[in-house]
Amino acid sequence: MSQKLLKEEFISNLNGTTLLEISIGLTLAPLCLLTRGLLLVLYFLHHGRPLSSKSAHFFLDFTVLVVPPVFCCTVLAPVLPWVILSITAFCAGLVYHIYRRRTTHVKGPLQQILSDFLSAGLEPAYVPSITVFRVYVNVLTSISILAVDFPQYPRRYAKTETYGTGVMDFGVGSFVFGNAVVCPEVRMKSGAAQSKLYLARQFFAVWPLLLLGFGRLLSVKAVEYHEHVSEYGTHWNFFFTLAIVRMAASLLLTLFPVRKAWIVAVTLAVVYECFLTFTPLKVFILHGSDRRGSRAGFLNANREGVFSAIGYLAIYMASVQVGLYVLKKRGCVREWVGVVRSLLWAVLVLFLFLCAIQAYIETVSRRMANLSFCVWVVAHGLSLFSLFLAADLVLVFAKLLVDGATVPCSWDFAQLSVTNKKHDLEPRDGPVLPRSVCMVSAVNKNQLLYFLLANLLTGLVNVMVDTIHSNATFAMFVLHGYMLTNCLVMYILQAKNIILKWW
Repeated sequence: MSQKLLKEEFISNLNGTTLLEISIGLTLAPLCLLTRGLLLVLYFLHHGRPLSSKSAHFFLDFTVLVVPPVFCCTVLAPVLPWVILSITAFCAGLVYHIYRRRTTHVKGPLQQILSDFLSAGLEPAYVPSITVFRVYVNVLTSISILAVDFPQYPRRYAKTETYGTGVMDFGVGSFVFGNAVVCPEVRMKSGAAQSKLYLARQFFAVWPLLLLGFGRLLSVKAVEYHEHVSEYGTHWNFFFTLAIVRMAASLLLTLFPVRKAWIVAVTLAVVYECFLTFTPLKVFILHGSDRRGSRAGFLNANREGVFSAIGYLAIYMASVQVGLYVLKKRGCVREWVGVVRSLLWAVLVLFLFLCAIQAYIETVSRRMANLSFCVWVVAHGLSLFSLFLAADLVLVFAKLLVDGATVPCSWDFAQLSVTNKKHDLEPRDGPVLPRSVCMVSAVNKNQLLYFLLANLLTGLVNVMVDTIHSNATFAMFVLHGYMLTNCLVMYILQAKNIILKWW
């Protein structure tokens, strides 16, 4: 059997893992972010100044934010719950140490400190957790797209064949979730998205995705790169899905009020599920027009990609509603604690719906992007965002205890009274150099470039290396070298204040 066929078989016919294991794994990224922030606060506490060395910042970011996810999705996957517990205990120890050595509220009781914390004003310029969510989804995706080709990556984490929940299945859905939360319609004034000129602008804005989609298609076919045909089809890929979803969402949001996006999302997902259940559509998607897997004709060849775009569109519209909720003006910690509470209630309700849908209608299928897949992605997307938000609030508490401490890509205390301006969901891009070089903001500045670089390096590694027969030591060396290259390029671009955005 050729190397191409071996690799295709290696990533095919998989059934995923449990919702519980994925839920446990979701806590890793927020814990890594919290650890990094607490270590920076601790450094300030002991040295009286922030960490100023750019190389030390990069070493800390890479070691704490990237290395643990690489190990936890490969050689440490069997003991993932213990790793999570260990990091949690370490963070708790750091918080306790900072509390004992605090420089403010030195003689104040804990109750008074908590009261001051809840009433503390936060800088209303933007919501850091949104940026962190989008960046970490990108980083975790870049790890998985290469790690999946190594035997050390558990097969249950890879994309499922037809039904099931894999870590990488959530990855593609969370990409759509993260894009929708910061989409232009969320950040615009009500009614501004209704003009034809605006719609034309949004249609034009997807050309980089279409260009990347065609570029990937031509390169994969040219070098006979291994591909999982039942994932999106013969010619389709995720770049095309992102472009189609973005255009369709812009069209829908010119026809319907943005604040009713959740109604459009529910309607799309339910109607699509009805077609899957009561018409031959499901059979066509899974088995083709001849019920024997035919790939003759464009629609047969790309049926998974074409029809799953409907489910991804439903996820996008639901995520627009999430973005609108997060966008509301809030000025103090107490209000954001309320947001976390509300989001967790929403997660609970969605998981109850998911259990009912899987029991009585159909289980999760990324291949079709059915109703249960949509509910699952939104539920876990809200879970992950809530965890990042909670981690950032813990960092705010730590900074309250240490006067003058700062953490990149984390909330700052408000210097002025809260204005009537809405939150920005992204830090403002501008010619001013950042106060400190941070890997999160570095990737955020060039997210599409980062994703493109990760895809190119993944292809290069697969062409040069026999990944499926690699031992653990070699696999870890390659994966860390690959991630180091991705992150270092982004870090250098940010240090030089270069944003490569040409559209």
